[in-house]
Amino acid sequence: MVWAVAADGVGEVVELASELIALDTTNTADTVAVGREWMAAEYVAAKLAEVGYTPTYVESGARGKGNVVVRLEGADSSRGGLLVHGHLDVVPADAAEWTVHPFSGEVRDGFVWGRGALDMKGAVAMALATARRFKREGVVPPRDLIFAFVADEEAGGFAGARWLVDNRPELFEGATEAIGEVGGFSVTLADRARAYLVQTAEKGAMWLRLKVTGTAGHGSLAHDDNAIATLAAAVARLQEHRFPLVLTDPVRDFLAGVAELTGIPFDPDDPEAAVARLGSLSRLIGAALRDTANVTMFEAGYKANVVPLTARATVDGRMLPGREAAFEAELASILGPAVEREWDSLPPVATTFDGRLVDAMATAIAAEDPGARVLPYMLSAGTDAKSFSRLGVRHFGFMPMRLPADLDFTALFHGVDERVTVDGLEFGVRVLDRFLRIC
Repeated sequence: MVWAVAADGVGEVVELASELIALDTTNTADTVAVGREWMAAEYVAAKLAEVGYTPTYVESGARGKGNVVVRLEGADSSRGGLLVHGHLDVVPADAAEWTVHPFSGEVRDGFVWGRGALDMKGAVAMALATARRFKREGVVPPRDLIFAFVADEEAGGFAGARWLVDNRPELFEGATEAIGEVGGFSVTLADRARAYLVQTAEKGAMWLRLKVTGTAGHGSLAHDDNAIATLAAAVARLQEHRFPLVLTDPVRDFLAGVAELTGIPFDPDDPEAAVARLGSLSRLIGAALRDTANVTMFEAGYKANVVPLTARATVDGRMLPGREAAFEAELASILGPAVEREWDSLPPVATTFDGRLVDAMATAIAAEDPGARVLPYMLSAGTDAKSFSRLGVRHFGFMPMRLPADLDFTALFHGVDERVTVDGLEFGVRVLDRFLRIC
């Protein structure tokens, strides 16, 4: 498919998104395999160089883990720079399950289809289109803008943003605030009231590797020290456990804002009732009411008549800000002393919903969607904000996108037939352009 590309970001964002999706940058989290992000990184670098930037290309932590960073100087560099970041990797996709090939980038029925359309090559295309327009037109933003297109976010960013922060911090010198995923998307509430959710916090992550060692032996004999049975019982206890409900400031402010827009009162003593009224959004917001721990992998045994020596499981744990120590202690109590635990973790991230940057977000949204509100929320998953927070920057999830009221946005993240509307991308470029001119 060929587009007639206009000179502005709106005119080319669909083409950029489609071409980025067509680059298979699947991240399998295999630490031995060569990264595939280099394909998108080289594409982005070429697009930036084409309009006059001098991109810095860096492979971070592992071969093929390509990253690209450029800086656009602003009118007042003393103010502190704004980091605009997005990741180039995507999770795997099975083409047999999809309506279109997940790496086609096909444009059909008003959507751009493919793995990464929402998470997050569509947003990368918006940032890239805006960066290109600013350079072409000689736009001088009010502060320095640092555009970073990075690798490995889908595996925690250890060979991406985390590596860059630890090894190439000079690329982000002077940055005091940042925007990235997952925020700025619209939700339609009662009576067509529309709100745009800005991520001001995200839960911490703990990926646990559990192990139980028992007594190996023949499957025909009696065994009271079976590693599989011991570990299975422990993870079953974990799955049944309900962590305490905690009403954090971002969730309280979000639910209060929804109450104002819909006229349905919000009872702070029963936030779950308010969340239940949110329809498909309830899963996203509900997961921010308490810590979670889900068993995602289980491995044990090698023959039907052999009781194995060991059993292993993997748990994806997510904890609210301020709950790190309590979460770890609760896990230890639930699992019990027989279960050995090792883990990798990334911290929660949180900021307040105020200040000049938030005002600029609201102004840019209002200019394109009069009457809409911006509301804070907490993301139950994680982003590269966890790595960039090590720089001391204040982080927001804000990649604006207006979505159809009937589109289940959260179900498409990492889901089959992931897609983004053409209108949503074009809207996002217009808002991002306005926002970066006044930020």
